[in-house]
Amino acid sequence: MLTAMTTYPIPVTDRRDRRHPSEPTRRRAVPRLFLGERTDARWLRPAFWLLLVVTAVVYCWDIGMSGYANSFYAAAVQAGTKSWEAFFFGSLDSSNFITVDKPPASLWVMVLSARLFGFSSTSLLLPQALMAVGSVALVWGTVRRTLARTGSTTANVGALLAGFVVAATPAAALMFRFDNPDALLVMLMTAGAYCTVRALPRGSWRWIALAGVALGFAFLTKMLQGLLVLPAFGLVSLVAARTTWPKRIVGLLIAAGSLVVAAGWWVLAVALWPASARPYIGGSTNNTVLDLVFGYNGLGRIFGGSGNGGGGGGGTTGGTAGSSFGGSTGLDRLFSSEMGLEVSWLLPAALVALVLGLVVIGRRHLADPARAGLVLWGGWLLVTGLVFSYMSGTIHPYYTVALVPAIAGLVGTGGALLWNARNRMTGRLGLAAMIGSTAFWGWCLLNENPTWLPWLRWVMLAGGLLSAIAVVVGSVPSLRKLVAVGVLAGTLFGLTGTTASALATTTVAHSGSIPSVGPSGSSGGGMGGGMPGGSGEPGGTTSGSDSDRSDSTDSGSQAGPGGTPPGGTSGTAPDGTAPDGTTEDGTSGSESGTSLPSGGGIGGGEGASTSSALTKLLAATATKWAAAVNGSQSAAQLELDSDTAVMAIGGWSSDPTPTLAEFQADVAAGDISYYIASGNGGGMGGGSSTASAIQEWVAANYASSTVGGQTVYDLTSGK
Repeated sequence: MLTAMTTYPIPVTDRRDRRHPSEPTRRRAVPRLFLGERTDARWLRPAFWLLLVVTAVVYCWDIGMSGYANSFYAAAVQAGTKSWEAFFFGSLDSSNFITVDKPPASLWVMVLSARLFGFSSTSLLLPQALMAVGSVALVWGTVRRTLARTGSTTANVGALLAGFVVAATPAAALMFRFDNPDALLVMLMTAGAYCTVRALPRGSWRWIALAGVALGFAFLTKMLQGLLVLPAFGLVSLVAARTTWPKRIVGLLIAAGSLVVAAGWWVLAVALWPASARPYIGGSTNNTVLDLVFGYNGLGRIFGGSGNGGGGGGGTTGGTAGSSFGGSTGLDRLFSSEMGLEVSWLLPAALVALVLGLVVIGRRHLADPARAGLVLWGGWLLVTGLVFSYMSGTIHPYYTVALVPAIAGLVGTGGALLWNARNRMTGRLGLAAMIGSTAFWGWCLLNENPTWLPWLRWVMLAGGLLSAIAVVVGSVPSLRKLVAVGVLAGTLFGLTGTTASALATTTVAHSGSIPSVGPSGSSGGGMGGGMPGGSGEPGGTTSGSDSDRSDSTDSGSQAGPGGTPPGGTSGTAPDGTAPDGTTEDGTSGSESGTSLPSGGGIGGGEGASTSSALTKLLAATATKWAAAVNGSQSAAQLELDSDTAVMAIGGWSSDPTPTLAEFQADVAAGDISYYIASGNGGGMGGGSSTASAIQEWVAANYASSTVGGQTVYDLTSGK
């Protein structure tokens, strides 16, 4: 018993261990990268490269169809191409009035791409798609190393399966072709998993430090969400590293230090920078990053409360399929509504693989690499999944993309372990359970949209269940070959649902703050362009939205034809006239672009364009800010269309900036050319009393005119 539970030494995965004289010599590094080991089947490494190529082609194909996708982040990228200060802070505008409500790491990647290739939809979204390729490769490499003792072919097949699952999950197909921070977040967390596994064979301090760096930058991408994997990584490093206990503890301290440095340098820089010389930290109540960490983007997400609107918590939203929020809390949240469609296709199989994978491992050594793999992926899935299931603050279905590497890793690792144990009843039953549960749950998910490929759900169900039966029947000695046939067929049938949904997701343009997966009809989400006074979640409006949350209606909150918010007010009638009967330039003719009526917000829905008359007016300005408007999304769309800086009063939700006195000072200094009215001053970023006070002051002191159907005040003309 004591011998079985010792932790050092043990044969593990490091291929640098002494080679047996009968083994063939290893290839050099570069040939090995492309051809694999000499002991590998010749098709294994080419299959890996084919997987990466196919992922790149599918994810990059027509990458510009979504335009600027989420205009909020796109505007920040545009600003970063004009100002290095905006780049560093993640400012929404190039004149650095306010930042987005997230750290800027994901923006840095897109800004560098835009600076290199010019700002466009392609340069904005291409890095996101390439992150999908990187995530597939990292999951493949991590699973392959943890399965090294199961045999070369089994390890490589399990790793290929895991990589394919990443690429074929709808949530990944959605977010790796979108400009939200989640793409970089997932790749960095996966890089952390890879570095953690690389550190195990020799207790490498270098690799564990790199894992800390990866998670540090994950923090700079989406703050505390990037650290939800930390318990799993720490546990694996503590119990499975091939070194002494003191060195393991030192390694964890090194990892913690590297994480703090990688995450803290930017936080410290912002804290030390004079507040008067930098933009306001969007989403905070006191203009500090730490307020975001522990409030709006931290504990507020988990426990709800002021500034997080309770989206998805309790019974507040009562989420349904296509819901912008996550629905009621509970263990079934990940299986219901839009969350189920985005990520749960293989979730039952992953849970089966975790439990029965640990069973077939049995009493193996604590540092067994396969056990370490199951603990790593399983800890990732359970901790993150439970937080998502029970958090009462802001949550959206696409957050579940953070679970994709864990699900893929468990399916690949657990599936390979059960395959190796196929001569045992536990192994065969485990494989059958993975196949059967996937087929049944895929059938349930496909029933959510029965008019889309109606035959697919029946093929998947029948084929999967028959394959599972074949695996069980293979227990009869004379029918053992049925196990291999059943596993192969069951894998193919089981992957059809998630793959079809992922492919359908890549063929649809997505815009808005809360995109959703699947075929056309699920292409947009969130409010249309930050319409002040717009409706919120079902039952009324919400306050305290964030850029990836958006106070939005439920399933109907996607941009309609031409970018018009469904159920909202179009800037122009079908004949091109504005609500006052005039066209956008005030004449009887028509111009391109979509204008909104006074009080309807600016810029239409996400992806809609500002009226050409208003665009020309703003583009002709030379002041620090071409205009001021209530709300970040309204400002973002104006910036994208006019290529100017626009002051977003109140930020995304109700940020306490600027005060009336500060706004009056900016006007007196000649820094703002126009104020664009937002109806009653409400809506995202415009719901505060300060925003209303600013609008009342402007209306009382400056003359207005109608431009493109929008009320505009000239702040340079004198009171």
